[in-house]
Amino acid sequence: MYTESEGSRKAIGDVDVLYHDGLYHLFHLVLPNHDFIAHAVSTDAIHWRRVNNALFIGDPGSWDDLMLWTMAVSPDPHRPGQWRMFYTGLSRREQGRLQRIGMAVSEDLFHWRKTSVNWTDHRGPNDPERVRQAREVAGRQVSGDRQAPLDASSDMPLEAAAEFYEASLDEGREWVSFRDPYYYREGGRGWLIMAARTKEGPVVRRGCVGVFEEIEPDRFEPRPPLHHPGLYDDIEVPNLIRFNDEYYLIGSLREDAKIRYWHTDRIGSPWRSYYDNVLLAQGNYAARLCQDSQSWLIWNFYSLDAHDRTTRNVMPPPKRMVRTADGMLRAKSFEGFDRFLDESIDTRCVWPLREGPSKKTCSVDDGRITLGCEAGFEAFVFDGPIASARFRAKIELQGLGKCGLVFHVDRETHDGYYLSLDLLKGLAQLRAWRTGPPGSGEHMMQFRSLQGGNWRSETPGQAEVQLITFGDYLEFSVDGRVILSLADTTFKEGLMGVYLESARMHLSDVELRRMKPPGQSSSHLVEG
Repeated sequence: MYTESEGSRKAIGDVDVLYHDGLYHLFHLVLPNHDFIAHAVSTDAIHWRRVNNALFIGDPGSWDDLMLWTMAVSPDPHRPGQWRMFYTGLSRREQGRLQRIGMAVSEDLFHWRKTSVNWTDHRGPNDPERVRQAREVAGRQVSGDRQAPLDASSDMPLEAAAEFYEASLDEGREWVSFRDPYYYREGGRGWLIMAARTKEGPVVRRGCVGVFEEIEPDRFEPRPPLHHPGLYDDIEVPNLIRFNDEYYLIGSLREDAKIRYWHTDRIGSPWRSYYDNVLLAQGNYAARLCQDSQSWLIWNFYSLDAHDRTTRNVMPPPKRMVRTADGMLRAKSFEGFDRFLDESIDTRCVWPLREGPSKKTCSVDDGRITLGCEAGFEAFVFDGPIASARFRAKIELQGLGKCGLVFHVDRETHDGYYLSLDLLKGLAQLRAWRTGPPGSGEHMMQFRSLQGGNWRSETPGQAEVQLITFGDYLEFSVDGRVILSLADTTFKEGLMGVYLESARMHLSDVELRRMKPPGQSSSHLVEG
């Protein structure tokens, strides 16, 4: 995964990715200071190279002189060949309790210039003189004068509008949510959406997706909330996309640290939820979507420490977004992994991990593997230790016992990753089992639940599964849908196979291939 320098106290925060002219541009926050927005580029969406930082906090007295928060980059619809970055800023004046949204512009995605006025003049965004200047300069720019002084071309920074949203420090939680901008344009009209909060209702249920409409180039007016579920404290990092004939609103929720979505067939109609509207499992957060030459990709950061999302963060490889026949969104494994596939491992060589009296079945017939364990637990593993690999198989469980996958398992201690699969209910749970140091008593048994995920099975007891171990990145898919996506550093390599408890299993179309390990850049850790 992409991360900040190994061993430093910095961590990657919210991300935004834009694809242009064969190059992926990654913009991301740097925690815990939030004092600049970093920039990295990639040709394959796996390996990244850091380039000059995009933006820094403002000088003392500026509206963004304390911290920079989530940003979004998009083409400038009014100036062909240019780009706009909307970003969140915090000021020392309010001790970071009031969030505003500003804008920066670029002609090449590498060099950025802020457009917002210096906040020391105390003029609000609706000051008459400031509006007059904005209109005048915006008109010159739209007419083709690219040298117009951009510092007066917008009414940035924007603040939450008291007409529709919590906007003052004496409301709600006594700090103003107005952040995580995302620009959406359709039919000659543009909207800026953001994480905001309604003015009424239970204090911790006011989270909504706010809207400002672009009425003139770089000038925005507030509109009522786009969506207010009435359930969450905030809807963070919202995205709005149109996929075929349906609109999708994607956001992250602190309540369970998951990425969810809602849908509607027309903006202005109610946003609806499917029975399963989770895009990525717990621990994945702050999703952003971008379109490359194929279709939509979803990106996010993942926290290795579930209790602190400001330190050990990484950005996993992206997932390809797909839309099912009934309109649901699903994350699919990134096809870019194919470039890292290496030698195949002979899956006909499979053997029990444990020696014991329990009755076992292990046979291979014309590529079909039959495994069985009458009672107790048994793992059946393939030859040789494996680090990075991709395992694929169609599995069919017989009986009412248990099954799962094992990987990075030690031959002697049996320490490793255990992935339990309930093929009847559609449930996957990944755990790390490790033996502690001698003499540690009951603490010698070290057991950690890493991540869980669900799916709906149309064929209970059967599934087409894929497991990818790519450096520290772990990904598990069922029937083409990514169920688990995470990073973990507990185990680096070991045996891989399947396990059974009082059950029998058939495996067909089995494929196990090593993968070339992810690489590093010269200045920053850049893993897949």
